[in-house]
This record gives sequence, C-alpha cells and structure tokens, in this order.
Amino acid sequence: VQLQASGGGLVQAGGSLRLSCGASGRTFSSYAMGWFRQAPGKEREFVVAISRTGVSIDYADSVKGRLTISRDNARKTMTLQMNSLKPEDTADYYCAAGPRFGATVASYDYWGQGTLVTVSS
Repeated sequence: VQLQASGGGLVQAGGSLRLSCGASGRTFSSYAMGWFRQAPGKEREFVVAISRTGVSIDYADSVKGRLTISRDNARKTMTLQMNSLKPEDTADYYCAAGPRFGATVASYDYWGQGTLVTVSS
C-alpha cells in the first residue's frame, strides 16, 4: 500500500488543522493505521493508532482530548483532526499502515511522506 499525507501548515497556538492520509491499493481495510511525528533532532514518536475496523483507538497521552482520528475504509482515507494545538506539537507528521495495531514504529510496514505542522506561540 502507498500512503500520501497532506494537510500540514502553519497555525497559531490554540488553532486547528486537519491532516489526511490517502492510500492506494485494494487492501486498506486490512491494515491498522497510525500517525507518528518527528520534531527536529528528536526521534519519531507515536501519536495515535486506529484498528482496521476503527473500533479500537489509542492516543498518546500528550494529545488526548485534542486530536481525533478517524478512517473511511471505503474511501481509503484516514483523517486526524487536531485542535487546541500547542507549539510542542510542531513536527513532521507521518501516517503509517501495518498488520498490527500498536504504538511502536515496528508495528507498521508502510509509511507516507511527512507533512509539516508548525504551531507558533
């Protein structure tokens, strides 16, 4: 599966952004999906994961209550609604697909290119 992330941009603290991840291929619904982020000079970190059916969702503590993930298997898309953004949310955001629902980089086999989110104070 090939993934394409989009929707990043520059926003003031407290603002909102909506990231999207589109997938090609016929097996999107077979994959758990996730979002990770990587700030300059830091390791890639887990943001949120969603199971194949969307029933199970796991958020990193740092984003709980502010970010909402969803997926549409028929349209092969995943969306991350980001509200109440903080300067520490600034990073490249990557969508990922894999056979296992999890919070680690190793759970995912396929990665999209990053989309940059910059939150100004």
